[in-house]
Amino acid sequence: MPVTVTTEADPEDHRDQRIAELEAENERLRKIRDALIVRVESGSAHKPEPYAAFEHSVVLAEQVRERTEALNQTMDELKHSNKALNRAREEAETTRQRLADAIESIADGFVLFDHQHRLIQCNSRFRSYWADARLDVPPPGTSIADLKAMAINSGLVVEEHVNESSEGAVFLLSNSRWVQMTERSTREGGLVVLYSDITDVKNSEMARRIKALEESERWIRVVTDHVPALIAYVGADMTVQFCNKVYEAWYGRNGESPLGKHLENIHQPEFYQRLMPHMQAVLRGNSVNFEFEETNDTGETRYMLRAYVPNVDDNEEVIGFFVLIRDITDRRKTALALEQAYDNLERRVKERTAALTGLNSQLRQEISERAAVEARLRDAKMDAERANLSKTKFLAAVSHDLLQPLNAARLFTSSLLEHSFGPKAEGLVRSVSTSLDDVENLLGTLVDISKLDAGVIKPDIMAFDLRDLLNNIAREFRQMALAEGLTLDFVPSSAIVESDSQLLARILRNFLTNAIRYTGTGRILLGCRRHREHVLLQVWDTGPGIPEDKLTEIFQEFKRIRPAGSQPDKGLGLGLAIVDKISRMLGHEVTVSSIQGKGSVFSVKVPVGQLLPKRPTADDDRVVSNHGGLGGARIWVIDNDHAICQGMQTLLEGWDCQVVSAVSLEDLERQVDPAKCPVDLILADYHLDNDENGVDVVAEINGRRQRPAPVVMITANYTNELKQHIRELGHVLMNKPVKPLKLRSALNHLLRG
Repeated sequence: MPVTVTTEADPEDHRDQRIAELEAENERLRKIRDALIVRVESGSAHKPEPYAAFEHSVVLAEQVRERTEALNQTMDELKHSNKALNRAREEAETTRQRLADAIESIADGFVLFDHQHRLIQCNSRFRSYWADARLDVPPPGTSIADLKAMAINSGLVVEEHVNESSEGAVFLLSNSRWVQMTERSTREGGLVVLYSDITDVKNSEMARRIKALEESERWIRVVTDHVPALIAYVGADMTVQFCNKVYEAWYGRNGESPLGKHLENIHQPEFYQRLMPHMQAVLRGNSVNFEFEETNDTGETRYMLRAYVPNVDDNEEVIGFFVLIRDITDRRKTALALEQAYDNLERRVKERTAALTGLNSQLRQEISERAAVEARLRDAKMDAERANLSKTKFLAAVSHDLLQPLNAARLFTSSLLEHSFGPKAEGLVRSVSTSLDDVENLLGTLVDISKLDAGVIKPDIMAFDLRDLLNNIAREFRQMALAEGLTLDFVPSSAIVESDSQLLARILRNFLTNAIRYTGTGRILLGCRRHREHVLLQVWDTGPGIPEDKLTEIFQEFKRIRPAGSQPDKGLGLGLAIVDKISRMLGHEVTVSSIQGKGSVFSVKVPVGQLLPKRPTADDDRVVSNHGGLGGARIWVIDNDHAICQGMQTLLEGWDCQVVSAVSLEDLERQVDPAKCPVDLILADYHLDNDENGVDVVAEINGRRQRPAPVVMITANYTNELKQHIRELGHVLMNKPVKPLKLRSALNHLLRG
């Protein structure tokens, strides 16, 4: 198609105009000449002298000659201009043809619009889009708006996707091809539009996403299948779209999986009607918790605690709900027993009160017995309160059993990482380790909430230097920030504060975890400001910010403020709830300020302290760099869990250690002589079987030896009493779950010392 060049008519018009001007000038000169001649010839009235007339005619002839020469010169210049104009016209025609050929050779669809955004020209590639859909190509002069409307209304464009991060809009055509539109403005205010075929790129991207989703789904199923609870996801149409093995085993009818079935076909009609009000509530967007007694196909009756959590889309529409069912039969039986005991006690009190009322003659005895009954009532009330507290403490105590298998799995994966199996196998091992870390973090967060509510964790307030605490935290989170494409800046400080170092570190870690999780791009700053009597520890980020009306909600349990369009994260919404509980326990004020679109700053105010001389403690955090093995160190491992023993032995042997593992003192005595066999270090679990503990077992072993061995005590008990007791004994205390890197650092320190 020829290219229309609007500027070619200008030189031709200019030439015609110049010729017209020259002809007019020539005509005017001829008139002047004729007039002068007539005037000379007809000037008899003045009666000039003959010589004067001749002289005047000579001057007039000279002027005519000069004007004629000038006119001839101008005509020559005009001829040269005509030749140059013809050459320019030929060159323009050649350039126009080359431009047309170049446009046709472009593999992308090409469209040119004028300054009014009306169609001027397009290439065959663009016309083929319309021809493939059996549509007429838009004629020249069609506006951009009309062109887009024609493409959508005719069905040529099936889908349109606009992404601010991409260069232009992406369209899915009726022939199942994807094209990306790119716009460029011309110098005259027009527009050049290119349509590039990106079908292969989209197909490759889709294949990668499908593979990643399949891998993620596989790990989710592996984790949920090993959680001792019934987990499922139900769509808005009341069909089960996902369930773990425990749910499938409980609700499977005649060996058939409940997956893909309607809840009405899974539950008995009466039970389904009982569930209906709760399901209607969750479909309205409300979280629901309730307890039901139910019986499965085998006739087993259990008391189940159900939790329904709605799942909403970007339009705040409920598209389904998550189901978490836990067996609380044993807890229910305990509560019923306590209630029955309380009722019996209350009945006995009433009977005794009635009997005493009838005995007027024994007034003194009645008063004494009434006081005794009141004392028993107070004891019963205290027992009931202790029983209620024990339920919460039970949740905190089960952390040992919940984290034992995860701790063993961590030890095994750490041992695998010590060996070389090839890049693919190492990648799988690291993926397993990462997944275990995620599960461990989620369970650890739930356990921490339970421990804080139960009062298991008590603050250990003392004065300490912030230098090591801030350095360790900055070093820990700098790698996490780099992995997310962020920059973590750190301003060190040597201020002396008075607080619990571990609990204060937990507050800062939760601040930094949230900052990394919600900051897409930019930087994070960790530092502190000194005031007269306080030090303000702060974490700044350049994230999306928090709405002002949500600044108090973020400290509530299971509350997460997710910015619109952001990806869902794996957190439970408990990080800032833990911060709130710890800060109240320590008496530290926590504040937050935020500007939407710019970022947030979280602060905790800690009182200034005075550092007193103290002896080094065994459980101080130390990081010892040791790139080699542990030099064949002889280590005894004592733990009542065989999996922990095996995992710890595998890990330590990978560090070039000689390991003897045992589940009790008797088991150790069957393998070695605790009094005489050489040993460099004893690694013991605090909780053992048969009411034994690691402290007593280690004391028994070192009591038989001439020279006591160093001890690392591992426990899930976070009480200050046990911590102080371990310090006084001179042992190193490590809390579960054990981090392999921290364990190796502690062993390096003890074996070198």
